[in-house]
Amino acid sequence: MNTKTMSGLGELLRYVTELVDLGAEEHYRDLSLSYRARYTPVLRAIAAGAETVTDITGATHLTQGAVSQTVALMVADGILVKRPMDDARKSGVRLTPDGAALLGRLQPHWEITFAEIAVLEAEIGYPLRRVLGAAAGALEREGFADRLRRAADAAPVPAPLEENAHGE
Repeated sequence: MNTKTMSGLGELLRYVTELVDLGAEEHYRDLSLSYRARYTPVLRAIAAGAETVTDITGATHLTQGAVSQTVALMVADGILVKRPMDDARKSGVRLTPDGAALLGRLQPHWEITFAEIAVLEAEIGYPLRRVLGAAAGALEREGFADRLRRAADAAPVPAPLEENAHGE
């Protein structure tokens, strides 16, 4: 196996993500929307009833930090507003009127997006979302670092290098 020319899993996942995001953002421009693809999981979670960063984190595959950063950007862009909750330790988020209008414009785009994902999966012959979901589940059960440690522990230990006649 030539690992110098073989793409790694992370590299391919980032590249596919970049291609998807660039295509989505180009389509947003075609729709005359000033919108970032990273907002989509947050908006979709809010549309499904999420009210806090914790709710959004639970409804998506994003970290709390990523959700918090995205929410801050969306507040700055006038899409969301923070609001106090009954539990003073938490703050909620809700759509602004502009955010609600944006959501209305995006929902048909998302329907088209999911239809095209199905076309892409048929073209490549793999249920990509199911495969990625299964990979995520497996890595949640046993993290990649643990897998690497287990593999390293099982690998044969290389013999120490012998010094040559010059003491090198």
